[in-house]
Amino acid sequence: MAIARPACGPISTYSRVQILHLVQSRPHRTIGELCEVTGLHANTVREHLQRLIEGGYVIPAIERRATRGRPRTLYSAATGAPGASSPVARDKVTAAARRGDLMRRMVPAAASDLGREATYQLDALIEHLEESGFEPVIDDDRLTVDLTPCPHAAARPEDRPVLCRVHLSLMQGVLTEAGGPLAADSVHEPAMPQECTVQLRLTDTAA
Repeated sequence: MAIARPACGPISTYSRVQILHLVQSRPHRTIGELCEVTGLHANTVREHLQRLIEGGYVIPAIERRATRGRPRTLYSAATGAPGASSPVARDKVTAAARRGDLMRRMVPAAASDLGREATYQLDALIEHLEESGFEPVIDDDRLTVDLTPCPHAAARPEDRPVLCRVHLSLMQGVLTEAGGPLAADSVHEPAMPQECTVQLRLTDTAA
C-alpha cells in the first residue's frame, strides 16, 4: 500500500486551510473576521496570510473608505478570474508552461492530445499539486486526476470536507489562471481515506 506523504507548501496546516476556506467563501475579509472565526491570534493570522499571499493563493487589497480612520487591508482568494489574479500565480503558470515545453521537446510522447491550452493548464495544475504534497497522475481520456495516496488521509474525518473543497477550489483557480477549456468539476467519493480522484471537465467554450 502506498504511504501518503505529509502535506507541504503554503497550505500545509489546517489553520491555513481554514483561512483559505473563509476567503474562498466570501472575499474582502478582514483580519478581525478571520480571527473571530478561527480563534487564532491576529499575529498568527497575519503570518498565515503572508504565506498564502507569497504562495499566490490570497490577494490583499486596501479598503476604500470615505470616513476618517486608517483603511483596513482586505483579503480575498486568488481565483484566476479578472480582478482576482495573483501576480505570483501568473508567474507560476508561465514557468510551468515553459518547463512543460522543455520536457515535451525531450520526451515528445509526453504531449497531451487535449490541445495547447489544456496542456498548459495541466502543466500548471501538476506543479501546483506537487508543491502541495500530492503525487498527481493525469488520465487525459477520462479527464481525471488521481491523487492517491492523499497526504491529508490522516486528517480528522470532520475536517475532510473542508480540505476537499479548499483543494478543489485551488485547482480550479490554477486552471482558470492558466486559461483554457479544462475546469475542476468534483472529487469522487473515496472508498478508502487515502484515495482521492478529482474529475475534470471540458467547459462549454471548448471546441
